[in-house]
Amino acid sequence: MPASRRSVDPRELRESIAELLPWLDGAAEAPSRSRLAVAVRTSLRTLEQLAPGRSVEVRVPPFAAVQCVGGPQHTRGTPPNVVETDPRTWLLLVTERLSWAEALEEGRVEASGSRADLSSWLPLLRFS
Repeated sequence: MPASRRSVDPRELRESIAELLPWLDGAAEAPSRSRLAVAVRTSLRTLEQLAPGRSVEVRVPPFAAVQCVGGPQHTRGTPPNVVETDPRTWLLLVTERLSWAEALEEGRVEASGSRADLSSWLPLLRFS
């Protein structure tokens, strides 16, 4: 399911993720599916705004996928540049609790294609 194209309010992004920080830090049980979906979709829309383009597809199943990063765009079939991960790993990357290099090394992110490196755009938020 593609994420919405509406602009993201930075406060909305921060609030949707802040409430999940205890879970991301391992100090709380998993959030509801709806709360998790809001945080994932909001953060993916933010990435889409910060890195406009259509050369990389970022997938966080089952919640959303967006196309971003400038360069040649694909029009049919599987795109040549794909990033895919689970919701928790995505939010760990978004909040700098996991680095891009660590996620790749640990096999927590699948990234294929020459443009599928999101390290220039992550993290999206920093919490002190």
